[in-house]
Amino acid sequence: MTKKYLIFLLFMSFSLACFSQGTATNTVVKNGVGLGAVIAVVASWDRNKSILWAILHGILGWLYVIYFALTRD
Repeated sequence: MTKKYLIFLLFMSFSLACFSQGTATNTVVKNGVGLGAVIAVVASWDRNKSILWAILHGILGWLYVIYFALTRD
């Protein structure tokens, strides 16, 4: 339970930091791939070794990153 709580706090603090800087967030989303998508693709590739799963998880972005963090061994 402690691990899930720490991951949740880390995610919330990162989200608040990102959303507090409106211009930087808009620039990143406008010009390329977000950090959540990159982390999701790397985590998916590490777990599944499948390009199709990596693409799908890259689209889902932070949702898959949170799922990966909560379910990994």
